[in-house]
Amino acid sequence: MLKENIRQLARKYAPDSIAIRHHLHAHPELSYQEFQTSAFVQQQLTRMGIPFRVMATTGVVGLLEGKNPGSRVVALRADMDALPIVEANDIPYKSKNEGVMHACGHDVHTTVLLGAARILQELRDHWEGTVKLIFQPGEEKNPGGASLMIKEGVLQNPEPQAIFGLHVHPGLEIGKLSFRGGMVMASADELYITIRGKGGHAAAPHLTVDTILVASHLVVALQQIISRNRNPLSPSVLSITSVQGGHTTNVIPSEVKLMGTFRAMDEEWRFRAHELIRRQATELVHSMGAEIDLHIDVGYPMVHNNEALDVVARAEAREFLGAGRVLETEIRMGAEDFGYYTQQIPGCFYRLGVMNVEKGITSGVHTPTFNIDESAIEIGVGMMAWMGAKVKF
Repeated sequence: MLKENIRQLARKYAPDSIAIRHHLHAHPELSYQEFQTSAFVQQQLTRMGIPFRVMATTGVVGLLEGKNPGSRVVALRADMDALPIVEANDIPYKSKNEGVMHACGHDVHTTVLLGAARILQELRDHWEGTVKLIFQPGEEKNPGGASLMIKEGVLQNPEPQAIFGLHVHPGLEIGKLSFRGGMVMASADELYITIRGKGGHAAAPHLTVDTILVASHLVVALQQIISRNRNPLSPSVLSITSVQGGHTTNVIPSEVKLMGTFRAMDEEWRFRAHELIRRQATELVHSMGAEIDLHIDVGYPMVHNNEALDVVARAEAREFLGAGRVLETEIRMGAEDFGYYTQQIPGCFYRLGVMNVEKGITSGVHTPTFNIDESAIEIGVGMMAWMGAKVKF
């Protein structure tokens, strides 16, 4: 009965949910600037009669109580921020904030959680326990809104036994979900390196410290940290993504700047690699006569889905959607600050299929043409409400 009620309400409220998504998509806000989005979420929760509090400036935490509120506590999380991308979609709800776009689907995530909250509130006499609704800021930018919310006590009073989050997946066809236990997404750390030396005329390199040559050796050498030190069973990536130095053909510059990213699926190896990066970079640069400033901006931890919770969540997903619509999520080297939550309590981060090849909806996240098949919203709302009402862990 509960399952059918949730399905019916998700279907009934689908037009409202899509309208909410259109509003959010048209009014995107960058990380830690989600003031209008936060106010909108607060307004929606107030209309539903759901108490909430504001955390981390723009974060919103609602509390839903069913029967026997102390019997179980489950958290459901959505992120709210957008990206600095100029939208190229020709749609009625195109971004009105020039240069800002919901290109990662956080408008969908917020919509889904609001829809699930509406259903759970309406059916609160039909499920047991407490559901904590977490609308968080700043997923796209260090230090990550999840870390700020945790510092301010989002996982306390009451403390959830488990937390669920979803993410739209443009590589997964509409009507399907995907799950994975264990390692799911990588940690992400930013590398900032400045190489300095005596510059001079390009015709007399012997009178200079060739910072371009030093940087070139360093870019190649850093790859050995991955190829010769990590466990081959643990994925890891080090990519130098920017080299800036020099401005003309006949001058060896006195400074070259490098930027890059380091990603790993093993937290112990992650921090050992940091030390290897520092040592190898420093020793190589000094051996070539240059000086170095190196900063590693420690970012999000890896996302590790609790294996036992994954089993439970998949079983519930199969019951709600059908076994043929629940697939296995691939390991991805992308990062998500949901990893902060999974370091604290059992977590399950799953994917919502939004691709529709026939409709031409295939663009990846973080692109100017990203969009979704909006029939996914009904599925996402129903599934999130079902997880909130049903999962016991």
